[in-house]
Amino acid sequence: MGFTKLSVKNAATPAAGDLAPHDTDLWAIFRALRDARSLFNLRPGHIQTLQAMLSFLRPGHGDTVFASNNEICRRVGGIDERTLRRHIDRFIELGFMKREDSPNRKRYRVRSSGGCAISYGLSLSPFLARANELFAAAQKVENDRRDRAFLRKQILTKLVCLEGHAPEHLLLTEVRKTLRRKLTVAEYRGLLTKIDAETNEMSTAVDTPKTIKMPANDGQIVRHHSRSIKKQKELENDLSDKAPAIEKLMSICDQAMAFTTKRPDNWTEVRNHARTLAPMMGIHTTLFDKAIEAIGEETASSAIFIVLQLGDRVRDFAAYFHSITLGRRVMNFNPTRALEKLSMPSTVST
Repeated sequence: MGFTKLSVKNAATPAAGDLAPHDTDLWAIFRALRDARSLFNLRPGHIQTLQAMLSFLRPGHGDTVFASNNEICRRVGGIDERTLRRHIDRFIELGFMKREDSPNRKRYRVRSSGGCAISYGLSLSPFLARANELFAAAQKVENDRRDRAFLRKQILTKLVCLEGHAPEHLLLTEVRKTLRRKLTVAEYRGLLTKIDAETNEMSTAVDTPKTIKMPANDGQIVRHHSRSIKKQKELENDLSDKAPAIEKLMSICDQAMAFTTKRPDNWTEVRNHARTLAPMMGIHTTLFDKAIEAIGEETASSAIFIVLQLGDRVRDFAAYFHSITLGRRVMNFNPTRALEKLSMPSTVST
């Protein structure tokens, strides 16, 4: 292009803070419409046609295109003339273009001796006059794109956290399937609210420790520390009492033993075998590690063996394992009692 600036004069006086200056970059207006074309239901073909028509304008020669349809089609890239006419009609319908026809339908300009001129052709003055509107529309599209990208990243981050706690949760599949589509900002916010509600419902005392209001009196603080230490020792003793004998665990949980050629001799080997079984059962290793940290390796490893032994009586291994190790059933789960029930001839379904 031999020029970069085109003077655009609006009929109305521009308000303070308008987006477009008096001397507006012609191609900046074009890029604004290109970026905001979805708001006007314009396809890429329409934009290519407009780009070709703008390339015929010359500085100091006004804003009317005098090129023939055949020449415009050639510059677009060889499109059909009927397609060009449909594109022109669409721009006229949107108010971006105006057709000034001569008596013989030719496109040209005539001048008088006094310097007055009449132009016959395709006038782009309406398009240039709407520069402010197009700049605002392009900014709106860009803001919408950034908001959608930001919300999508938030959703993906929360999905990773949810997957760490419940890898087989049905919401994971549902949300990932929904994210394959192009969503609006409102739809992204709805998904984010849904995930937040689910994660809040799944939060447990293990994941979110309760805040304790400390008394101001030093004696009360000492007694509080003593009670806390005593409760912690009771909890550790309770967990150690729950751990079953390795021989009993191996003999009853024959399903777990079917996946190893070497019988575990100590709790380290039991834990390693449980870590191998967990992904096969749909239980993420991150969830298994959190269970070990919360209730100990003996109880968590025994839980893997017991859940596998229950087989078809458990619909979702990952959800049930989370429930008895980190969820609401954690205080009621006792591996020794569970093994005793499994050793009975008929066991109540879980």
